[in-house]
Amino acid sequence: MTISRFEDLDVWQAAHRLALSVYRLTEAFPQKEMYGLALQMRRAAVSVPSNIAEGFGRAGKREKIQFYNIAQGSLSELRYYCLLSKDLGYINDNSEQLEACNHIARMLQSLMGRIRERP
Repeated sequence: MTISRFEDLDVWQAAHRLALSVYRLTEAFPQKEMYGLALQMRRAAVSVPSNIAEGFGRAGKREKIQFYNIAQGSLSELRYYCLLSKDLGYINDNSEQLEACNHIARMLQSLMGRIRERP
């Protein structure tokens, strides 16, 4: 299969599903967190597929990897927010989001490895 758009990337699809999941998860947060933790979680979650999309659109290997690294950083940030949300009692189970973060991180590592190997 030829990948001609960022939407064709499995890693982008997984990151998009994660962003949707985080939006649904944060809807139940206390109102006082709508402009605090919930907003930060949403921004981090949206940053992942956004940076994958932007990296896909870049021509150079170095640029692509730079944006995929930014996506990795946003995943780490989101992981922490998920842990914090659970510890604060805003959510009972964050295993779906944490598992997705770990899976997407591995996919990004693999993608960056393949890009580095290209001539």
